[in-house]
Amino acid sequence: MPEWLNDPGPPGGILESMMRLGLAALAGACIGLERERPRRHVGLRTNMLVSLAACLFTLLAFQIAMSAGDDEAGIMADPVRVIEAVTAGVAFIAAGAIIRAGRNTHGVTTAAALWLAGAVGVAFGAGAFVLGGTAVILALIVLAVLKLVERDVLRSKPSHHDGGDRGAD
Repeated sequence: MPEWLNDPGPPGGILESMMRLGLAALAGACIGLERERPRRHVGLRTNMLVSLAACLFTLLAFQIAMSAGDDEAGIMADPVRVIEAVTAGVAFIAAGAIIRAGRNTHGVTTAAALWLAGAVGVAFGAGAFVLGGTAVILALIVLAVLKLVERDVLRSKPSHHDGGDRGAD
């Protein structure tokens, strides 16, 4: 059995890892709550799970990299590859949220929110709490506040309800 399976976790120990997982889930919940509106199929639970999974993959990547070290051939474990895989996996899930019907496209903002939830999970997994928290705050501004601006200021543009292609939510 590989030695890293018995390792208690990254520096800071299991409690810090649990805290990072909890914060990632909470951050995903903040993003997902905004997506919980009528006719939105990807919301709270999905964003929480994406952020939580990204955090877990990041924690595991760092744990494996720290435990593996260099081998005789000079090969090192590379946590960046895991982050790349998380990005690809989240992009695959997010692509499923996008629906195109004629000239209208729906779900692009939801897909972007999922992608962000994954990035926030990676940030919390890596211990970049301020960076991840700032991203969540900015996401809420973009998703909630700018939605109001879009509705009120850009009212004269055609919406997805009247044949335009602005239905990219």
